[in-house]
Amino acid sequence: MKKPELLVTPLTVDDILPLAEAGADAFVVGEQRYGLRLAGEFNRENVRKAIEVAHSKGKKVYVAMNAIFHNEKIDELGDYIQFAKDANADAIIFGDPAVLMTAKETAPEMKLHWNTETTGTNWFTCNYWGSKGAKRSVLAREINMDAIVEIKEKAEVEIEVQVHGMSCMFQSKRSLLGNYYEYQGKVMEVENRKMEENMFLHDKERGNKYPIFEDENGTHIMSPNDICIIDELQEMIEAGVDSFKIDGILKSSEYILAVTKAYRAAIDLCVDDPDAYDDKKDDLLEAIEEIQPANRSLDTGFYFKETVY
Repeated sequence: MKKPELLVTPLTVDDILPLAEAGADAFVVGEQRYGLRLAGEFNRENVRKAIEVAHSKGKKVYVAMNAIFHNEKIDELGDYIQFAKDANADAIIFGDPAVLMTAKETAPEMKLHWNTETTGTNWFTCNYWGSKGAKRSVLAREINMDAIVEIKEKAEVEIEVQVHGMSCMFQSKRSLLGNYYEYQGKVMEVENRKMEENMFLHDKERGNKYPIFEDENGTHIMSPNDICIIDELQEMIEAGVDSFKIDGILKSSEYILAVTKAYRAAIDLCVDDPDAYDDKKDDLLEAIEEIQPANRSLDTGFYFKETVY
């Protein structure tokens, strides 16, 4: 069995080296002007530095351009793609066909990963984007394990899935919280990407808190729990899924590092000694439970549920 890539979302350039040493194989970086729901904000200088550090350790860096683009940003795409090429990015993550079309003109050799987060639900769609030039498809968080395995069996492109972290339940291009406070005659600077300023919708009936993430792309309401399937990796590894992603949005660098170490151990065990993985996977899950924030329970997302929209 091949080992799937362990893909991590760092908060800063300083996270790259320790995460690489902890076992991360690749990183997602970018700036919110072009990337959607990024764990950390990387300007162009920091993107270059991240790529230099990662490449020095034999790791890959993917630059996020998966935001939803309106007309006023279209003319900027070529310049940013050229920047990513010149910085030696290993791939560009896109959702909007405008990025793909611009990349064909600007950097036709650039590897492209198709990621809309919601519409990667069948192998035919994955192969459609593969026929347009994508080398990888990122599957939706709302499909179950059986569907993922079937897609991998029939896909002609690499397949990436999220194995850990929160997922987005709702997105609006509007700054809903900022607009609400302005309506009340209050001034609020939305900076909830800072760890000490997290905001939540509180569902008292169900006892859930839904994190609210606002950036240049609008308002994002996130899941009340974190996906964690560190003890359920074997079926996807045996199926040949190419990349496992840890999403570190609204998490600390220390948390992301600890989770990366745990998944590195789990992947290595599962590939090298499946029986040992079976014996130790409960311990790996328990180790993550011990560092999990009190208001963030762990669950298996939709991996073992019927798909629900």
